[in-house]
Amino acid sequence: MAQTQMSGPERMIPLKDPAATIALGRALGKTLRAGDVIFLQGDLGAGKTTLARGLIEAVAGVSDIPSPTYNIVQIYDAPGFDVWHVDLYRLKAAEEAYELGLDEAFRSAVCLVEWPERLQGVLGAPGLEVLLQPDGAGGRVAMLRAGPEWEDRIVAI
Repeated sequence: MAQTQMSGPERMIPLKDPAATIALGRALGKTLRAGDVIFLQGDLGAGKTTLARGLIEAVAGVSDIPSPTYNIVQIYDAPGFDVWHVDLYRLKAAEEAYELGLDEAFRSAVCLVEWPERLQGVLGAPGLEVLLQPDGAGGRVAMLRAGPEWEDRIVAI
C-alpha cells in the first residue's frame, strides 16, 4: 500500500472466505462518519466489491449491490450520509474524478474507492486503506492502514 504516507496503526485480518470479507465490511460500516474515504486495493477478484457490499448492506440496508465497474459510481442513501461506491478501473485520467463529483463526495459522503491508484493523489489521501491479498491457505488477508481520523476506530474492528 505505497499510495499514501499514512503513519497510523495497521491491522492485519485473516479472511477465510467471502463471508468473512462481507463481515469485515459490516464491521467497518458500524464505524463510519460522513466524509470518510476508504481506498480498497487488490488485484482483480481480490474481494474489494465483496467487502463494499457488506459495508453498504450494513449502513444502507440494501441487498442488491451491483459492481460499479460500468457505471463507475453507485450512490446509496444511509442515515446521515450518502455512500459512494466508486470503481475507477476505467478512469483514463485522474482529473476525470472531478467530472464525477468525487471532490465534493470526499468532503460530505462516505466513499469506497476501488482502484484508487487511478486518482494519482489528485484528491488527497484516504482515511483508511484496505489492501486485500490472497493468503497461502486459499483465503485472503486484509491489511488495514489508518489515518489519524481512523486510529481509534481501527482498534474496534
